[in-house]
Amino acid sequence: MKVLVEADAVLRSVPVVLDPDTKEEHRRAVADWYSFDEPDFAGWLARLRQQLPGLYPAKVEFARDAVELGTKIADADALIVESLEVGEAALAGARRLKIVQKFGGLAHNIDVAACLKHGVAVDVQRRRVNVAVAEQAMALMLALARRICALQGVVTEAALRQAGFDITPFDRRYTGNSNFARIRGFKTLARSTLGLVGMGEIGREIAARAAAFGMTVLYHQRRRLNPLDEGALKARYVGLDALMAEADFISPVLPMNDSTRGIIGRAQLARVKPGAMLVNVARAELVDHDALVAALESGRLAGFALDVGYQEPWPQDERLLAFKAGNVILMPHTAVAERQNNLDDLAEMCLKVWRGVTRPEMKP
Repeated sequence: MKVLVEADAVLRSVPVVLDPDTKEEHRRAVADWYSFDEPDFAGWLARLRQQLPGLYPAKVEFARDAVELGTKIADADALIVESLEVGEAALAGARRLKIVQKFGGLAHNIDVAACLKHGVAVDVQRRRVNVAVAEQAMALMLALARRICALQGVVTEAALRQAGFDITPFDRRYTGNSNFARIRGFKTLARSTLGLVGMGEIGREIAARAAAFGMTVLYHQRRRLNPLDEGALKARYVGLDALMAEADFISPVLPMNDSTRGIIGRAQLARVKPGAMLVNVARAELVDHDALVAALESGRLAGFALDVGYQEPWPQDERLLAFKAGNVILMPHTAVAERQNNLDDLAEMCLKVWRGVTRPEMKP
């Protein structure tokens, strides 16, 4: 079998699973990437391979772009893509192709009708990693809204007074004692508005959770969704300027490329309503760094959370580290959570490919 794989960062693990001729340094690097959550990576591989008779061993090749996809697809039995487009031109040269597997849940980059015309199955998968990233976005929104980082451990009289809070007792004969330190600045997600810049797979996962919290969901991207998808997601399409002005929480969830770099810049941040908060679980460079710092310093942006740094590890002189009020949360690229999410995604994908190439009667 020959499996052609888009050269996506996570998909670089596929040869280690399927191709016994993979270079040793490649094997070691992938094993190291999984090692702290799966120390017995070799055992995990062995168990998965037992479920893939007829697919393992396979020859795995990478396609870095559309040109390589077109030249290498001729003798491929299976194709795995994340963002590369698969259309009539590529399929016309595919002599043995049985399945196109999307590493993700939306097949918008695959011409499904053309695949069916050529007798090629198409399958998708809802990625656990995307669910984990959406959970991180919600956790960060909650942490900012409830001032969790600023107030964690600030519970004694001394600590509260040092933080500048008034702990004059309430008259408990007539009142309760909630927020006994009279702390201001809290938000609730319910009845707040979330603006998603991008409504791909992660954006949709976030939108579903935001709706469950009772948030109004706005979104903006180049192409508007169809009305059925908008209805299912309970999301309303608006222009970027309107989104920035109306949203209480803003989250960019776009792929990083030349067209999206700095999509939230000085002009966009100048339009946010005072007190709005920005949560970025995608790539840092979607938000212009200098404009972000200025918006935080001015107080117009009341809170900010970032999962993936502008540089990793972060430099000591990073200006975002200077914000000490607890309204800036900086994480060391942990939104994907435990590696088991990646392993389960990888295993599900390989099993779908196996069914597609060795058991064509089991339609995806």
